[in-house]
Parts: sequence; C-alpha cells; structure tokens
Amino acid sequence: MYNILRPLLFRLDPETAHRLTLQALRVAGNFPLSNWLLKQVYKVPSKPVQAFGLTFNNPVGLAAGYDKDGIAIQGLAALGFGHLEIGTVTPEPQPGNPRPRVFRLAEDEGVINRMGFPSQGMSNVERRISDLRGPRSAIIGINLGKNKETPIEQAARDYIGLMRRFIDLADYLTINISSPNSVGLRRLQGREMLEKLLETIQKEREQIALGRGGNAPILVKLSPDLNEEELEEAIGLILEKGMDGVIATNTTLAREGVRSKYRGETGGLSGSPLAAGSEATLRQVVKRVNGKVPIISVGGIMSPENAKKRLALGASLVQVYTGLVYHGPKLVQEIVEALD
Repeated sequence: MYNILRPLLFRLDPETAHRLTLQALRVAGNFPLSNWLLKQVYKVPSKPVQAFGLTFNNPVGLAAGYDKDGIAIQGLAALGFGHLEIGTVTPEPQPGNPRPRVFRLAEDEGVINRMGFPSQGMSNVERRISDLRGPRSAIIGINLGKNKETPIEQAARDYIGLMRRFIDLADYLTINISSPNSVGLRRLQGREMLEKLLETIQKEREQIALGRGGNAPILVKLSPDLNEEELEEAIGLILEKGMDGVIATNTTLAREGVRSKYRGETGGLSGSPLAAGSEATLRQVVKRVNGKVPIISVGGIMSPENAKKRLALGASLVQVYTGLVYHGPKLVQEIVEALD
C-alpha cells in the first residue's frame, strides 16, 4: 500500500504530506474498527525488552518529532511500535520557524528540517494523554524542550515546569538539549550549563517523589556533532547526576556525502546520511556508559539490518522516523520480525 501512496505523498510539500499522514493515523486510531484493522495489518510478534525499569513490547520506537503534539497516539501505537516518544513539547504554544522548514532529500534518503519546536504547548498534550482510555499498547515518552523566548540561562525553568506536568502521566521523559533548530539550545550540552541543568532536574525529581509521587525515568538526548571530549563530559554528568538513560542521537549539521540540491539548507539532517555519525556516537556512548544506564539509538535506521546493528553495538532500544518516510510503516514490523 505505501508503495502506491509514496509517489503521491512525495509530490506534496514534505510538511503537508506529514500533516496529512498524521491526521489519517489520528482518525484511523480513534475508531475501533479501523484501529483493529491497523493492528492486524501491522501486527508484530512480542519481543519484550526491559529498560529504565519499564517493559517494552519490542525494542522499536517512534522518535520524537513525528507526533509533536500527541494527536495520533492510538493510530501510531496500532502500527506495532514498542514505544512512542511524543514532542518536542514546550511549556507554552509556539509556531516554530518560518516555512519552508522541511526538505526531502530523496536521492540521499534524508530529510533536513529546521522546524524550531513548533508546539501546541504542554496543556494540550497533557489533555490528550489524560484522555487516553484503556491499557496502553505502547510505552509513551515525552520529549521536553524550552520555549524560544526563554533565555538559555533560564532554560531549567521550562524543563522543570514540563517535568511537573508530565512526570506522573508519561512512562519516561526526555530532556532535549541537542536540537540544532532552536537557537542556542545546544549550549546546554556544555559542561557548566549541563551540570547546573541536570542538578536542578534531579533535585526537583526528588522533591516530586517525596511529595505527590511520580518518578518517571529521565533520559537525555545528545547530538552526533559533539567531539570526543564534549561527549565524554556530557556522559559523565548524566551518570553523576542520576539520569536514567541516554538517547543517541539527534539530527546533525554535517553534510558529508550529501548529493541533494538541498544540502545547503540550514537545519538538522536525518535519514541515511546520519547513519555513520550516529553509529560512531553510539559506540562512544556505549563505551563510556559501560552498562550503567540503557541507551536508545536513533538516527539513520532505515532497515532491519541497521536496527540489528545498533542493538548489537549495545543499544537497548532503537527509534525510527525518516525510515518511515522512505519505507513506510511496514518498517516497524520488518525490524521486529528480523530480531532474534
């Protein structure tokens, strides 16, 4: 089916095609019959994974950025994902960067985006997750980001506000400090700022746990563009401050080997061109973490072989996004079925 639809979708502006796809999944997921049909078509075997104190039905998840506002959770879960990462969510609604802001690099199987955290805000996402009925068929994570207008020195305020809102609704939380599309955000990966941010987050989590409860695992998402020393420092602080896991990696600013006419567009690059850099970062993270916390690998996972390699390198879970654009939702089923 996707092989028929893809040429039609690729005639549309990438952001328009994505919005239509997401809306279709929202509608299909919200009606019992169409939801059941999706589950039958995309049925995956159960291959449970334990990570962060949670049990995932399988190791394949949806990366943040696909469903920023949690509008199609039921439909996406029906595609067989073991987990869905919603967001990036910001405290207040914001439009993101001006259009055009998404570019399809078909000959490279890549995408460049400079979305800039468009978000309907945490209240809307909170309402949608609270309205979910029945047992969840997929683990739900929330990817947290600061508002554009919040000074970088006050970023902790935004992350703390988001934590308070979601820590007892989500199964896990991700601190996004590595998107290249929000001005200055990556400065939070520097030693001094990261230390202060993670220390504040951990103290707040302890206070929440002592008070009303809620202790969702907290992960930190890192850039593939950190050098070896920067990555070493970031991982050291993540472990020292008691964070529960690492997601490697976000999109990249690198353009090595990209052939498309869009290669000069600003923004984060995902898809096949990111694979080598994401793998290289994963190897370093695995070595530095040394089994102390689980790792989610994302970036350039376009096939079952890609996913199996990341898991063999030491990732506990993988996430896909751009792979769905080029290979369709069957990719989830194909990966899970290929796993031992």
